[in-house]
Amino acid sequence: MNTNLKQTGQSMRHLASVLAPILLLGSLAACSNLDRSRDLANPDVSGRTLAQQVCSNCHGVTGASVSPNFPQLAGQQAGYLEAQLKGFRSHQRHDPAGFQYMWGLSRSLTDRQITELASYYAGQTPMPHPAEGTQADIQAGQKIFQSGAADHQVAACFACHGDHGQGNGTIPRLAGQHADYVIKQLKVFQRGDERPEGAIMTTVSHNLSDGDIRHVAAYVASLQN
Repeated sequence: MNTNLKQTGQSMRHLASVLAPILLLGSLAACSNLDRSRDLANPDVSGRTLAQQVCSNCHGVTGASVSPNFPQLAGQQAGYLEAQLKGFRSHQRHDPAGFQYMWGLSRSLTDRQITELASYYAGQTPMPHPAEGTQADIQAGQKIFQSGAADHQVAACFACHGDHGQGNGTIPRLAGQHADYVIKQLKVFQRGDERPEGAIMTTVSHNLSDGDIRHVAAYVASLQN
């Protein structure tokens, strides 16, 4: 009997010595996979990983998107990004581009992941890009941004968005944003009901003409701070 117990013990030790490296490799693989995961439904995946593995498809690895269909996120205000992601998740933000692209992507994000995503993009350095619009457009937009348009009862943009379009808290950075994206969002605000949290912008943008919108968009796109 003692012999059998001894043999059993030796067999168990041998099995453990064989399995240990396998289990270690499995553990390392799991960690590695988590760092490269694209699983939006896994709360253990970090916001940084989601930014680099999923969001980068549209916004670029550092938030410097190439296509004007997708906003520049690099250097954006963290508070603004958090608010928008939560708006997408709760379906409060329902502009066409919002629900087409972001409702599904954001539905399983945890508050922690949202905070990490916002922090990741806020910490990235915005990349300079060529001016969008003519010099005349930019100059006309600068006038509206800095002084408003009294004849249209439009307030100066800098009062909320900062002298250099840098934004503040839940007020977004506009500097360096794609002009086409700014135009699209100003028209969303004019429609009034697709971005409820931006009700103040409905009032601000209501009297902007198409030309005004084009000019302001060209100007903020030219800001490279």
